Amino acid sequence: MPRVPFHYIDLRSFCYATEDEKRVRQALETFLPAEFELDRVENTGHHGDRIVVLSARVDTADEMRVVLDQLAELDEIDAIIDELDERVDDNCAFFLRLDKQQAFKNRVALGAGITLRAKVEAYPAKHQKAVANAREALALADERAVEQ
Repeated sequence: MPRVPFHYIDLRSFCYATEDEKRVRQALETFLPAEFELDRVENTGHHGDRIVVLSARVDTADEMRVVLDQLAELDEIDAIIDELDERVDDNCAFFLRLDKQQAFKNRVALGAGITLRAKVEAYPAKHQKAVANAREALALADERAVEQ
């Protein structure tokens, strides 16, 4: 299997007092390998309401392939690949926002609720090299999705 040109992939979602934490957890797990441990931090909002931050850092090649394979299910994957120049910052980080409601239904869609941040490997650490590496990784994941 080809290497995965990312150092890590972070996924994060907020669970507000009006939401069921179990459902938000299930939405995040849509993108993660089976039995993956989520980090949980409880905070207090501006008005005293409870906000739970659920997050996960995926940092092995096999685990990152699971996340990338899920991203390949996006209807807009070709558009995302075309937009990589804007989605990768000068620190070689790739950003994407995913729909929490759709993820709860085991569907992958762009939207609000889940933030994905991936640190792209690039040697030297330059924006254009990071974009090229991210493009290659997403294109390979898309090819794997088409083959299945």
